[in-house]
This record gives sequence, structure tokens and C-alpha cells, in this order.
Amino acid sequence: MRILFCGVGAIGSTAAVLCRNLEATLVFVDFDRVESKNLLAQAYVKPSVGKNKAEALKLQLLNLHGVKAESHGVRLTRDNAEALCGGADLLVDCMDNQHSRQVLIDYAHQTGKPLVHGAVSADGTFGLVRWDERFTPDAEDAQGQATCEGGAHLPLLGLLSATLARAIQDFVKHGTRRDSLVNLSSVLSQ
Repeated sequence: MRILFCGVGAIGSTAAVLCRNLEATLVFVDFDRVESKNLLAQAYVKPSVGKNKAEALKLQLLNLHGVKAESHGVRLTRDNAEALCGGADLLVDCMDNQHSRQVLIDYAHQTGKPLVHGAVSADGTFGLVRWDERFTPDAEDAQGQATCEGGAHLPLLGLLSATLARAIQDFVKHGTRRDSLVNLSSVLSQ
């Protein structure tokens, strides 16, 4: 099985680390670079600063026993969606911008590939794990607005990432597609 994580920032990098026990190849797509400020809320270490996030996460996970990982340090676009996503058995959306998210949604709809979304609200009060058939993306207040910077929402991001990793594991092992609403006082699964 190939699980493709689109976006390996705060949510995607942490969820991917929590999926390292799966018998799957974890594939990471992200064009961004690791910055020092990312070390607080994302699953990167100091030697990763300056490296592409997808490549840095792959290198970190390959240090663990039995993990298979690949990376693509590019932005997902309509022109490369088939090349990046074509071999995936499961698509995981952890991106923080509406345009790239829509590219992935459109690709999943065209190909029938399963897609699960992990996202935190702009104000950091709640997060969602939702399968694509029940997901409607919100419009951005401002293009590319930051939602996970500075560690202000770190407890919520950790809980959301763990919930997303569990949803991925349940899908891989049992084929179930469970949605969840996450806040700091509860995780409500449906």
C-alpha cells in the first residue's frame, strides 16, 4: 500500500510519524522548506532546517526500523497530480491552502481514490478529520493565511494529528472511514 501525504507541516508530519507502524510506503509531497520556527510544532529536528520538508521527513523516518518512505519536494498542481498521486492507494490532505486542496479533491473525484482531510480551523478552536465524501473546504479569509505557526495551537495539533493517524490506520486495516471533530476537551468520532 502507498499512502500519500500532501502537506507535511504541523498536521501532516506528525500524522505521518504516527503511521510509521503501517506496512505501507509513506510518500510525502511538500514544496516548502523547514524553518527554525517549524521545529516547535512540526516533526522536524534542527539538522532539517533549510531542507525541503518532504525530503527531511523521509530522511528522518528512514532512520527507523522497517519504515519505507519517499519524497517529492514540489507543489501539487493540476499538471503533476497524476504523476504524484497516480500510484497512491490513499490520499491524505494536510495542506494549508485552498488552491492545492482543491487540486487534490478534483484528482480524487476524477480517479475515485480515497481521500481523507485533516485540518484545523483558522482560529485554532477545533480540527476536523473528514473523508472526502463528507468534506466541504472553507474559503480562506486571506490567501495562504497561517494557521499552525508559533506553537499556539500545539495541543490541538497533536490531538488532531493523532486522530488523523488513527483514521488512516483504521482505513488501512479495516477499510473504515470514520470522521472526527477535535477540540481540546473532546474527540467526537462519527
